[in-house]
Amino acid sequence: MDTILTVNGGSSSLKCGLYALRAGELHCLFHLKVENLLGERTLFKVRDEQNSVLDEQLLDCQAVAHDARHQFALQAVLQWVEAHLPDSHLIATGHRVVHGGDLFSAPVLLDDDKLEQLQQFIPLAPLHQPYNLKLVEACRLLAPELPIVACFDTMFHAAQPRLERLYALPRRLVDKGVHRYGFHGLSYEYIQRQLTLAGAGHFKTVACHLGAGASMCAIGQGQSIASSMGFTAVEGLPMGSRTGNLDPGVLLYLMREENMDVDALEHLLYKESGWLGISGISSDMKTLHAADDANAEEAIDLFCYRIALEMGRLTAALEGVEQLVFSGGVGENDADVRARVLQRCAWLGIKLDTDANQRNAGIISTPDSTVTVRVIPTNEEAMIATHVTELLH
Repeated sequence: MDTILTVNGGSSSLKCGLYALRAGELHCLFHLKVENLLGERTLFKVRDEQNSVLDEQLLDCQAVAHDARHQFALQAVLQWVEAHLPDSHLIATGHRVVHGGDLFSAPVLLDDDKLEQLQQFIPLAPLHQPYNLKLVEACRLLAPELPIVACFDTMFHAAQPRLERLYALPRRLVDKGVHRYGFHGLSYEYIQRQLTLAGAGHFKTVACHLGAGASMCAIGQGQSIASSMGFTAVEGLPMGSRTGNLDPGVLLYLMREENMDVDALEHLLYKESGWLGISGISSDMKTLHAADDANAEEAIDLFCYRIALEMGRLTAALEGVEQLVFSGGVGENDADVRARVLQRCAWLGIKLDTDANQRNAGIISTPDSTVTVRVIPTNEEAMIATHVTELLH
């Protein structure tokens, strides 16, 4: 049985999916996840296609150097697959790579030259790109015979109008690549394909990928028109621990008055802010809902308020909106957040079906709502596997 392994890595986690092609359709056999890769208790968990837990174990990686742990985790994934599915024949790996810069607007087969080109984008995504490429290198070491396909989070947004991508900076900086890129592209591409299958792919759509990393995207005729994230994945909505939009003058103030250097600012922007910073409690939305705390409530309200504001901007970019999609961990499962957002967006003619919203139904708007509101679970790994299949066949 020919299979494809998708590889989606963060700084301290690894998510993989094992896919098989049957009768022309991709089927996910296993979801394999390694959590807390840099901590003391590294958990390896395997689920089947119905999300039932098949295996859960602690990995002993204390003796493994931090810079070698992604390879260690990937090796554990490959060994588990070999032991539990001996008839599996791995034909390729597909990797989520956050940044493709201006060079890559479609999936590519990686070789030495392309890998070297991707290294230059590390300064554009310093908290993501190094780990994406580290896992590519690990695959080359562990299975050098396999084709490696890179799929980029930026590629869905590559055709955005120039005015959407420009910052009002000197052209010498713009020409060096300092402009808006947009992220979560694999998620938005998957959502768009699901809409097309449902016969709704041609509508003016605002898609919301809401989780600890959160963004929004305006989609017209199946193409990305505008997005909330820009040059980096810290722009846009307030997230689990990321600031979202921030007056750059704040950074100048902190440098001068608080003596913060680049590393301190980076940590503040990415790790100490967002829901965590406002609440002082957590970067996890479930924890904030359960906290019964005024600061936690304010963090949730700020998130929903900023989503509603961005809804207005993206609607303007589309010159109207016909469809709104919620996705991501919070977008798919948090009825309260959806209700708060839609209440602020009632001016668009949106009418919420409260019962359908509580059930996380596929459509949560009423039949007479001007805008159709959908809930679509996203699947970046399935999108990666699809791209690998299309590229290799």
